Amino acid sequence: MSTLAFALAATIKHDGQGGVADLLATPAETTAWLDQHHDLVTEVLGRPLEAVDDKGSDDAAVDDGGLDDAAEDDAGVDDEGVDARDAQAVVRDELVRVRRAVRALFARAVAPEPPSKADADRLMDADAALRLVNRAADRLGTMQLDWPDDSPPVTRWAGRTEDPVALLVAAVGRSTIDFLSGPDRVRLRACPAARCVKYFLQDDPRQLWCSPSCGNRERVNRHYRKRHGL
Repeated sequence: MSTLAFALAATIKHDGQGGVADLLATPAETTAWLDQHHDLVTEVLGRPLEAVDDKGSDDAAVDDGGLDDAAEDDAGVDDEGVDARDAQAVVRDELVRVRRAVRALFARAVAPEPPSKADADRLMDADAALRLVNRAADRLGTMQLDWPDDSPPVTRWAGRTEDPVALLVAAVGRSTIDFLSGPDRVRLRACPAARCVKYFLQDDPRQLWCSPSCGNRERVNRHYRKRHGL
């Protein structure tokens, strides 16, 4: 599924050892993930985004009603208005915050089926998630027509800010809105395999798992439990 919101939600995955791995665990990993998905950001914005790892951001944070402890901004800001934290860490914090909102709304979308086991016990309140996503998307401002002299007309967002981190978070918000209000929402599922934490899009009503490997693993587990009376 090649949308920015879905790709961000998928940065939580099974680690292969019974636990959960976070592809945004460090600022460096976050930068690497952004490098791999810059085309998805460009697709939302309608233009390339300025590098977001070379500066701090005073403008990116979106109030989520105080429900996200990890989002508390207790960093100092110097006299020039430059965030005292490392720039990459700012990007990581903002993406993790909006990811919490995206995954909370994905969990709501798959109900009454259980959500991903990765964060089922610590999901952000759905109303707070809606507020965060909507406020983030609002940073994009309005859609406008851009028509360069030497190329066809295209649409792009005229953002209310030029801060690259704020625009990145806004792109995630807009992608989330487009996905959850579009036709693919009804196909969203949380994989029920024992060690899987993925969300996936169901391609066929008979599809129960995110991948053949999960299906095979579950069939083996069921056979084992049946054979041993578990």
